[in-house]
Amino acid sequence: MKTFEDSICAPASSSGGAVALIRISGPDSFRICDSIVSFRRGTAAEATGYTIKYGSIADVDDVLVSIFRAPHSYTGEDSVEIGCHASSYIVETILRLMVEAGARMAEPGEFTRRAFVNGKMDLAQAEAVTDVIAASSEAAHRVAMNQLKGRYSSELRDLRDQLVELAALLELELDFSEEEVEFAGRDKLRSLLDGTGAHIARLMDSFRLGNAIRKGIPVAIAGAVNSGKSTLLNALLGEDRAIVSDIPGTTRDTVEEVMVINGLQFRFIDTAGIRKASDAIEKVGIERSMQSIARAEVVLAVLDSCSSAEDAAASKDEIAAKLSPAQKLILVRNKRDLVPSLPAGFPECDIEISAKTGEGLGALRNLIAAEYSSGAPGADENLVTNLRHYEALTRASGDLAAVRTGLDSGLSTDLLAEDLRSAIRELGSIFGEITTDEVLGSIFRDFCIGK
Repeated sequence: MKTFEDSICAPASSSGGAVALIRISGPDSFRICDSIVSFRRGTAAEATGYTIKYGSIADVDDVLVSIFRAPHSYTGEDSVEIGCHASSYIVETILRLMVEAGARMAEPGEFTRRAFVNGKMDLAQAEAVTDVIAASSEAAHRVAMNQLKGRYSSELRDLRDQLVELAALLELELDFSEEEVEFAGRDKLRSLLDGTGAHIARLMDSFRLGNAIRKGIPVAIAGAVNSGKSTLLNALLGEDRAIVSDIPGTTRDTVEEVMVINGLQFRFIDTAGIRKASDAIEKVGIERSMQSIARAEVVLAVLDSCSSAEDAAASKDEIAAKLSPAQKLILVRNKRDLVPSLPAGFPECDIEISAKTGEGLGALRNLIAAEYSSGAPGADENLVTNLRHYEALTRASGDLAAVRTGLDSGLSTDLLAEDLRSAIRELGSIFGEITTDEVLGSIFRDFCIGK
């Protein structure tokens, strides 16, 4: 276990509550604590691990002090957590006293970085810490917890171990190359490569859903001007978020809001009405709308019941033409309260609603969530949610494909082994088996202070 020479401190709770938590970690944690906190009995340095002591900081506050002895702490170091009242004056005073006693203020993510360096968690688990904190839906929390508990890393380690075993056999062949000994049967090698490649491909395929669950599944509300898109957004949210007007072109830019449906977070994006722009500003708004539609997982094409069947069909076709096969299109006939029966020749829709009266909104919410609810991860299912991981898996997949192609073409063992070693390095980089300070800096700089 690596030993850090300095001790760091930071608030470990957000402002606004009644109670605050201040964390200090490092070799001088107990000494620093004892220099600012007076206990009724004993000292922090004398206490055993997992002890909570009542104390007082003179002229500041009465506190509860939790004591953790290395290596049984979050960071793997001697650590202390001080619970106090959440007054900004109290928190700032305690931090100042800690710094005066020899600590320094922690950098973003430094506690978790120390936990990683000290072997308390791997890199994928460390990255999951921020996802657990940021999770705003049941599905996002479940995915992040699977990663934090190490289930995701365990799956990757198993894959990597299979490749390491295979690479070891190829290395033996290189050692005995003059004797033309084949330790790794080529049929077995092909079978293992195919199985591992398929497993990696499944993880890569999960990135689209995993990333959407992590950040919120984007749903674009698209349609012609005055079809009721902004009214629909407001109705779904239950508040007046978007400006509603009978004047065509009122919505000049995208408006985005978040909603949780059936345990999944969705990001609803109200877009500008699609038509030939009448001025430069509206043209920019429509261009942004097209970009939002292109990025959306789900597109609600809102068709106006009051429009002609020809105009509705043209609107539907224009939106559908811009979508990829991976995107889900839901045709919504709006203003059912004004036109109860389906007009002759009107495009057949997936659902009929009235955004104004609220009719059909519950069914629409369920329809939006249905595909993702059925495909939501189970308690033990791992999804790739991190772009860094996805890119490493993509490179590993390419390396394995090169090995497979090399086998079929009779490539020499040393070249096969090199591609295999590259795949092993890529998988190991995900959970930190192989990493650099540059990668670590990039990961932990986005952490919050105190974590």
